[in-house]
Amino acid sequence: MYSVDTYKVAFFGHRYVEDILAIEHQLLPILQELFEKHTFVYFYVGRNGEFDELAASLVRLVQKANKDRNCAMTSLTLVLPYPVKNMEYYEKYYDDIIIYEAEEKPHPKRAITERNRFMIDMADLVIAYVDRQEGGAYEAVKYAQCQLKELVVLKGGVNHHWV
Repeated sequence: MYSVDTYKVAFFGHRYVEDILAIEHQLLPILQELFEKHTFVYFYVGRNGEFDELAASLVRLVQKANKDRNCAMTSLTLVLPYPVKNMEYYEKYYDDIIIYEAEEKPHPKRAITERNRFMIDMADLVIAYVDRQEGGAYEAVKYAQCQLKELVVLKGGVNHHWV
């Protein structure tokens, strides 16, 4: 029987990225390694800031760079905490969209936290950009640590592996 190696990656980051090039230089080799190492990779990303947009763009870049090579099949999935306007735009860019709706309708900020936990629970690897010990991205990192997820934290131009 044929076995498919499926690997799931979730991205989290603070809304603003101070040094986009430094983060890009850290993230590109990680993405390339994932493409080479696994048969199928699901990438889960929100759309709440510069890091999310950068991560999605870099996934697309690595997909294009590897389209003629025998690398992983991939899916870039947008995970939203609630329905948003302009869904047509997102449907064109992302391979799939998941709208995570909690059992109870939480406040929008709480909905983002619950969506983040959902993404972490699904993931094998969490990649985060955190430049301070506060905010949703930092809380996501703490939750991933508690869940014993493989974790890579990109911070201040230095790649930190936290497990």
